[in-house]
Amino acid sequence: MAEGEEDLPRDANIVKSLLKSMGVEEHEPRVVHQFLELWYRYVVDVLTDAQVYSEHANKDSIEPDDIKLAIQSKANFSFSQPPPREVLLELAKNRNKIPLPKNSGSPGIPLPPEEDTLITPNYQVLIPAKQQTTQALEENEDDTTAPSSSQEPKTDVPQNRPQKVSFPLAKHLK
Repeated sequence: MAEGEEDLPRDANIVKSLLKSMGVEEHEPRVVHQFLELWYRYVVDVLTDAQVYSEHANKDSIEPDDIKLAIQSKANFSFSQPPPREVLLELAKNRNKIPLPKNSGSPGIPLPPEEDTLITPNYQVLIPAKQQTTQALEENEDDTTAPSSSQEPKTDVPQNRPQKVSFPLAKHLK
């Protein structure tokens, strides 16, 4: 055995030999441990999925088909293929039909109008209801002393509910 390989586990030696076969001569010792961790995590995930598949099929043990299905689903989930070239060309052709906006000719970076930006402030001001005047209060007192035949509230007396008002910012005048 080579120097430093006698104290490594078999899996670590396999990872080292894989790295050498790929042309990696020098690497930090942590790289082997990171590959081993990735390898073990992948195997555990695949076997866990295979166990779920075999239990779903009411099988007593995991079969090779369950493992193949787990590997296939893991590969489909982890790696997705880009769309075919023809589809991308068609999308690009449709997108390029729309002309770009004309240049305004002003110096500097062209920015979108303020109302089209997401950072434009939008204020909502809560306006409290005005305090009832002394006349309205006196009218209220008179109404409570005289019995009224209708149960509907009067509309001429201001309500104590606040009003919400929103407005856009004024544009800068040049």
